Amino acid sequence: MPVPVPRQRAIPAVESGQAQAAGAVGAPLKEEAHRDAAPAGGTTLTLLLIEDDPVGSPIVPELLDSSGKPIRVRTARNLTEAERLLTDDVHCILLDLALPAPGGKETDDELAVLRHVLRLAPRHAVLALTGSGDAERGAEAVRVGAQDYLFRDELDGRLLSRAIRYAVERKRSDTAERRLTESRLRAQENRRLERGLLPTPLLDGSALRFAARYRPGRSRALLGGDFYDAVRTPDGTVHAMIGDVCGHGPDEAALGVELRIAWRALTLAGLCGDELLGTLQEVLEHERADEEIFATLCTVDIAPDGRHAGLCLAGHPAPLLARPGRPAELLPYDDNGPALGLLPGVHWSRTQVELGTRWSLMLYTDGLIEGRIGTGGERLGQEGMVEMIRRQLSEGLRGEELLRAAVQEVRHLNGGELTDDVAVVLLDRTE
Repeated sequence: MPVPVPRQRAIPAVESGQAQAAGAVGAPLKEEAHRDAAPAGGTTLTLLLIEDDPVGSPIVPELLDSSGKPIRVRTARNLTEAERLLTDDVHCILLDLALPAPGGKETDDELAVLRHVLRLAPRHAVLALTGSGDAERGAEAVRVGAQDYLFRDELDGRLLSRAIRYAVERKRSDTAERRLTESRLRAQENRRLERGLLPTPLLDGSALRFAARYRPGRSRALLGGDFYDAVRTPDGTVHAMIGDVCGHGPDEAALGVELRIAWRALTLAGLCGDELLGTLQEVLEHERADEEIFATLCTVDIAPDGRHAGLCLAGHPAPLLARPGRPAELLPYDDNGPALGLLPGVHWSRTQVELGTRWSLMLYTDGLIEGRIGTGGERLGQEGMVEMIRRQLSEGLRGEELLRAAVQEVRHLNGGELTDDVAVVLLDRTE
């Protein structure tokens, strides 16, 4: 709230509206053009006075910024002139609330002029100028969006200079806080969206245990180009898949989600094997942004008795099978077909696999095996991954604990975060 001071005379019109109208350059300021309310270091503060009675106005002899430099002043007698003078170098607006409403229209809104200026200059600091007996109107102006209000008959150079500096700094602070809030809300919305896009397996009625681990390669992201899912169809068959869109940016993540949703819909509709993969390739070809984009895929369909499964590979690493009394091993990958989106008219083989009574089946993307070992160029590879899982199983790790340990060890061997997306799915049959 401003402190009353002895009455002074008006602010001098350093740059008149008429002179600026004749020589002004540039278009009126748009919302995003004036990014910061505060001037950069060494920049002269500029005030735009919007006031229609320059003869009867109080006069302020001198306005100084915090470093003692003069504050440049422009005057506009109406809103039309103000719009022409509102260039990027204006930092603060001093607005007379007694100005006629925009367009000269009659209105009951005493702050119609202020609302118009706030719409015109949403990034600028605004000081409202009102009569000394109209504090209520000034306070309402602050509630509407002005940074402060001043009494017309109680201005002096020191008070107005300080009010301008305060208004500019407060606007800068408010703008920074608003942007931070918007950024946080946007990040929260993105996280909620990405969490919603991650799958919820549909395995009700199945005796199989399901676990998954997912780490996108993108910094501060929740979703990458890897995707996975698992569903149980009415006949009791459990279908699971894992895939990888080449690349790990937001476009690849979106395409991965589309492929996962398409896989679930097609699987629930009864498609399997070559017919399913062929349809997914059509989806990819229609949805990808570039013809060079492709996706690898591994699908398994586990029979209702849980003892055998069908396996289809489209350019994807073979799953790992672990059974009691036997070392963990990779499933056959001799019939590994090309990735989706590489070749037209391709057919993919479906291999029958015997699982046994008790087993663990691990599906994974290449992010798990392509991490480096130490500081050299050697990769972990499938053989290194198999040895790692064998050791961890011998240590009694199972389910979520096994997947967590596997991903942590791969990161440790890599010497830090992995640059590629990592997805791992584990299905267990313990009965």
